[in-house]
Order: sequence, then structure tokens, then C-alpha cells
Amino acid sequence: MAAGRLPRILLSLYVYPLFFLASGVGIPLLTLVVACCRPFLSHRRTMRRFRRAIAWYGRVVIALPFPFIRVRYEAFEGSAPGGPYIFVCNHRSASDPFLMSLIPEEIVQIANVWPFRLPVLGLYARFSGYLNIRMMDPEVFLARAGRLLDEGVSIVFFPEGTRSPVGPMGSFHGAAFRLALASGAPIVPLCIAGNGDMPRKGSSLLAPGRVLVRRLPALAAAEFRGLTAFALKNRVWQLMDRELALMEGRA
Repeated sequence: MAAGRLPRILLSLYVYPLFFLASGVGIPLLTLVVACCRPFLSHRRTMRRFRRAIAWYGRVVIALPFPFIRVRYEAFEGSAPGGPYIFVCNHRSASDPFLMSLIPEEIVQIANVWPFRLPVLGLYARFSGYLNIRMMDPEVFLARAGRLLDEGVSIVFFPEGTRSPVGPMGSFHGAAFRLALASGAPIVPLCIAGNGDMPRKGSSLLAPGRVLVRRLPALAAAEFRGLTAFALKNRVWQLMDRELALMEGRA
């Protein structure tokens, strides 16, 4: 057994039992709380409770590996909570969706098919209004996402569509940027560094380290008015790539 592999195995043996314990206790408890409140709440407020429950669960999950994995969230001046926003995030690891619990705004995430197939969390995603972009026509997707923004709910995209654990990001898909142009909602780039091997793509082993989530200032609609979705996605990609190069020591 390689010496460098042993810390990963030990950390994984420590974290995963805690993860399953926290999930086995926390998810039913949160479900019970939301279910008890449901008769007294409107549909909109019930969905908000489910979103808060997902955020609480995410914060518990990212706290489990401490102090072996430390997570820090940074927000640039001028990026105070508000919104609604369209968050555009790079995708380094399967742990990225949990890191979205650090965003203080009420959010939904745009996901592919697989999260909706999970036995319990898939139901939470549906009840919270998460959108399955692979199973929706573009017009239907834009309409439903636009309604969420109108309700004050921010939307999180991982526009690479798959993980890019190291180096430059993959190319961006255009849905987030078409939505920004159609709705006029500000775009907030969110850069994640340090978790490319937490776990590494194709592995379930975790590595000790530090994760940095950096929230960049919002791009207001006036800053991208007149651009095409193609030009806008390239502009945001370049902005995030420069920041990630600094965060990861590639600059």
C-alpha cells in the first residue's frame, strides 16, 4: 500500500460513517419538522422550509471532516447577500453541491438526472423546486427558472456540466447565460478551489486539505446588456479562470 494512500483511506473510514450517521438521523428529523409545519404553511413557505433543510444538511456534511478538511467562504466587497442572483460555479468535485449551503441566499440548484434518483434527497430536490435541466425543454426550463427568480429565489448553475478536477475549467454550456439575458438577473461567479480530490473523480477516497469558496462581485445586467449568450459565457469563463489560477497557484 502506497504511503500517500494511507491518509486518504483513514480519513475516508472516519468521515463516511459520520456521513451516513448524520444522514440517517438528520434527514428524517428535518423531514418530520417540515411535515409538522406543512399544514400551517403556504406552498411557497413549505418550499422555503425544504430549501433551508437542504442548506442545514449541507452545512453539517461539510463540517464532518473538520479539522482534516477545512472549508473557508470568502465574499469580495460589493458581493453582499441580496438577489435574486444567478450563481455560476466551477465544478471540481462531487462535494461541490454541499458547498452551496454556504451561500446565504435562498437557492435552488440546477442538476442533471442522477440527484433526482436518490431515494430521499431526490424527493427533497423536487419539493424544493430544483430543476432537472436534462429532462426539460429549453423554453419550459427558462419559464420555470424565471418564475423562481421572480419569487426572489437565486439559482445555482454548474455550467461545465461535469467535473474538471484540476487545471482550467471545461467549456461552459449556455443555459445560465440565456437565463441571465432573458431575466436581467445579476450573475455571481463562485470559484471553488482545493477539493479536486475530495473525492477525486473516479474514486471515493477523501484527501486532507483546505477548500476555498470565493464569491466574486455580481455582474449587473447593465454590464452584459447587448452581449450574446455565447459572448457572455466566454466573458464569465475568462473571469473565473483568472481567479481560479490565482487561487490554485497557476497564475
